[in-house]
Amino acid sequence: MQDIMKRSELSKGAIFHYVKSKDEIFAWVLQERLEETNKHFMNEVELSGKTFDRPMQIISNSLLAFEDKHDVTNTVLMYLLGREEEPAVADVLQNFYTRAVDLSKQWISIGQQHGVIQESVDSDKMAEMFVLISLGLRVRSSLPAITASFTAQDLSAFMISSLKYKK
Repeated sequence: MQDIMKRSELSKGAIFHYVKSKDEIFAWVLQERLEETNKHFMNEVELSGKTFDRPMQIISNSLLAFEDKHDVTNTVLMYLLGREEEPAVADVLQNFYTRAVDLSKQWISIGQQHGVIQESVDSDKMAEMFVLISLGLRVRSSLPAITASFTAQDLSAFMISSLKYKK
């Protein structure tokens, strides 16, 4: 809250005039990161046209944060997961998960429309699998002293090999 107050130059009371709880603020942090990645992805699709590599690089870059134990979205997600029994928090988590899967499906569909991702790829299953693995990377980032044998770079390589149209 101190960081938010400092950056926004608002008092705690003023902030809570606009939001119901700090959990709502945390939800915004998660949603904002998703929307930021989507914006960069869509901009790259618009700029680069019918290519796979450059839009995929946007997604690959975003995956790197999932391994960073200091990344605020990982911290926020772990905090919210610890409070998931509260109905408002459960709704936030469900909305975050649903939006992440929906965006992943959208990105795959765009690739299919542009002919750079095979039509045979099941966008529903593939999108959900990618989101599940990325959530695992986020959770693992909060565990102390874990040596990773599967990294964000490995996930990116797996995504590329699973999606990229092979001519």
